[in-house]
Amino acid sequence: MKAFFGAIGRTTWSALWEIDRYSRLVGQALYWLFVAPLRGQRLRWHSTVEQMVRIGVDSVPIASLIAFFVGLILAMQAAYQLKPFGVTIYMANLVGVSVTRELGPMLTAIVVAGRSGSAIAAEIGTMKVSEEIDALRTMGLNPIQFLVVPRLLAMLVMLPALVVIADVVSIIGGTVVGVFWEHLDLIRYINQTADALVMKDIITGLTKSAVFALLIVTIGCYQGFSVSGGAAGVGKRTTASVVASIFMIIASDMFFTMLFYSTF
Repeated sequence: MKAFFGAIGRTTWSALWEIDRYSRLVGQALYWLFVAPLRGQRLRWHSTVEQMVRIGVDSVPIASLIAFFVGLILAMQAAYQLKPFGVTIYMANLVGVSVTRELGPMLTAIVVAGRSGSAIAAEIGTMKVSEEIDALRTMGLNPIQFLVVPRLLAMLVMLPALVVIADVVSIIGGTVVGVFWEHLDLIRYINQTADALVMKDIITGLTKSAVFALLIVTIGCYQGFSVSGGAAGVGKRTTASVVASIFMIIASDMFFTMLFYSTF
């Protein structure tokens, strides 16, 4: 019994210690991103643009392809359920609202977490193992300002942009099923989608994407800074970064869905 409670205590203490370190990193990153520029500290725009290309532009093909398939699947499932009632046109409502509010932001964030979040953790972890981060501190450079802020700013800009692209592509996928599979009129389908969507649906999705962006970058950077033990440690923390990011994306999506559902 003593060993059991001892294990619980050690696990709880370790979790609290990890949460404290992660919270400190998030606080410092937000300070260097929003407060420090007002006090004369310059942002590293060249590195930020480079990260925008790597995180956003290079992710467009895979994010768009997955979004298109999701739109196809949603439309086919909706048509299967609605056809017996003779209201197949309402598949446009289901696809449009579910994609913009839920599936578009969440699936795009998961794709980016697997693609870019893991890369962030691996890059910073490799720098930690090769003592490049210690070299930055020796040169008087803050690792948070130098490494985290450009990636965070790039993700905050590019993930919502990717979500918008994914929403449009998913709706196109649903339109393909509605027009060519269910033989619905194209103009009628587009009008039905436009009538179903309201501004709060889009704002909800973009708000979620901004939170997802913060989680992906900070978790990836935190895991990278926590690497120890050489190449094996890099692989372990990279895997932990992806797992933790996906878990936090889904958990935060549930929280915001409950919040927006009860508010709007």
